[in-house]
Amino acid sequence: DVQLQASGGGLVQAGGSLRLSCGASGFTRADYAIAWFRQAPGKDRKGVACITSGGGRALWGDSGEGRFVISSDNAKNTVSLQMTSLRSEDTGVYYCAATDSRLCHPDHSRYGYWGQGTLVTVSS
Repeated sequence: DVQLQASGGGLVQAGGSLRLSCGASGFTRADYAIAWFRQAPGKDRKGVACITSGGGRALWGDSGEGRFVISSDNAKNTVSLQMTSLRSEDTGVYYCAATDSRLCHPDHSRYGYWGQGTLVTVSS
């Protein structure tokens, strides 16, 4: 079974940093792209960043301003999201998700496998 485990969330002050990690198991990393989505209270899930098995990267929304970096360790089957200069609007539950399309897409409906989410709270 495909399993994704997100971790690393917490409470941080505005301007601070956090590193989220997604551990993947049950599938061949080479066949999937893995993305991070954020769900703010009362809002829909929004794509934050994605990385393909070949190392292609996509940053969506304001994560593309250079504050977030996505990386992967294929040997360990983990994908990390380094977040810096955090703002209150970055608050939400962060989910990692996998798609077998091998391509990144910001639409969460394209992803069939989801981790349980990790809460990030940025205080101003």
